[in-house]
Amino acid sequence: MKYPDTKIVALCGGIGGAKLALGLNNILDQKNLSIITNTGDDFLYLGFYICPDIDTVIYTLAGVNNPDTGWGREDETWKTLDVLKELGADTWFQLGDKDLALHLFRSKEKRKGELLTTITRKITNKFGLKTNVLPMSNHAVQTILETENGEISFQDYFVRQKCRPKVSNILFKSKKPVATDAVKKTLSDKKLDGIIFCPSNPYLSIDPILSINKIKKLIENQKKPRVVVSPIVGNDSVKGPTSKIMNEMGIEVSSVSIAEHYKGLIDGIIIDKSDGEQADKIKEMGIEVKLSKIIVKTKEEKTRLAKESIEFIQEIAS
Repeated sequence: MKYPDTKIVALCGGIGGAKLALGLNNILDQKNLSIITNTGDDFLYLGFYICPDIDTVIYTLAGVNNPDTGWGREDETWKTLDVLKELGADTWFQLGDKDLALHLFRSKEKRKGELLTTITRKITNKFGLKTNVLPMSNHAVQTILETENGEISFQDYFVRQKCRPKVSNILFKSKKPVATDAVKKTLSDKKLDGIIFCPSNPYLSIDPILSINKIKKLIENQKKPRVVVSPIVGNDSVKGPTSKIMNEMGIEVSSVSIAEHYKGLIDGIIIDKSDGEQADKIKEMGIEVKLSKIIVKTKEEKTRLAKESIEFIQEIAS
């Protein structure tokens, strides 16, 4: 089933969120799907401007992502990285040759003074996508983790230190945390049918987006249904360090906690069928609940979850 006239905004981080984004891209008219992407992971590395979450979303939608790692390009080669190692460069962040070409292009465009939104649109067009992949901001927003070892930048924590340090708090630092014009226009669109929070890490992938006050306010004031797909099944995260971080910050690992985290920003939450006993607690918050199988691996499963998300929005709207 397709939804050619349905207009959706999705908030998305990296690998986990990109799976649902792909499902939505399969059933919606691409021009009617806008994906606001997290840029809190962006950083400079070896002189290149890297946007991991934006690239993961684009690669996934274009069908060129690496299915084994979840990040980077399929059929990748590593000749440049090998030479950099020989030259003594610090190569803790893995950049394949195809991936590196994209970073070269983005960095060149930024040096020319182009906005990240404009550059991202050029890249999506080159990959044959009409989907609106929208950086949350054209300005740098740094995700910083307060840990037992002091403050650590996101990529240092996530890649170099493999999420080992214990996290006590998460900060978002920016000299100019401003939503892009494209994001503001998209969230203010009167023809919008709903907003979907993808099952990305709430604390590391979605909160950076919500740290921009204008974006948060536009979502808070949105009259159309807003739903989130929980990233938690049982007492563990579907992907990544979500459950680890929740435990370390003293938050119960459950879909109830996810609902509490987004309270005031959502009207409904999709949780796993195995967590059905949590539904009553969530409903007491005034949040609607839909049960589903939220661990998705195949294209068909991703499409099915996307359809259920759209149907949930329609149910709430009626």
